[in-house]
Amino acid sequence: MNDWILALYIVCPVYCANGAPVLFGGGRSIDFGKSLPDGERIFGDHKTFRGLASGLIVGFIVGVLESLLASTQLIPLAMLASLGALLGDLAGAFLKRRLGIKPGKPLPGIDQLDFVIGAVLLVSVMAPPPLGTILILICVTPPIHLLTNVGAYLLGLKSTYC
Repeated sequence: MNDWILALYIVCPVYCANGAPVLFGGGRSIDFGKSLPDGERIFGDHKTFRGLASGLIVGFIVGVLESLLASTQLIPLAMLASLGALLGDLAGAFLKRRLGIKPGKPLPGIDQLDFVIGAVLLVSVMAPPPLGTILILICVTPPIHLLTNVGAYLLGLKSTYC
């Protein structure tokens, strides 16, 4: 499969799963308000069960639509990519808390790529993407991430544009 086409099949559920919590999140935080011995929260208030569930549901829906459009079964790929994106985002939040960076504050590089790296790692369990596909994802994600964050900020969905 062409690297660009495979990148598109991976990136659609990943971006949608990563963006869904901004629209549908809220509620109880995944870390239940707990902190580690460093005094910082495990993940923070912005990482919620509803956000996690909405990301998985949206990723599943995108997988169904991709499967219909491509006339092939892409739901498992979409689900792994979506779960990987959400786990990657959690890992990024965990790292930011350990570094003392508050929720919503930027950590360049991590904010733009943690979810893509998580998706690639989890998709690799099923079928490792070719290096070309991974490079495409890593190169196109930062500018797209910035544009979507600016859009969410302008729409009042996020308090910062980073």
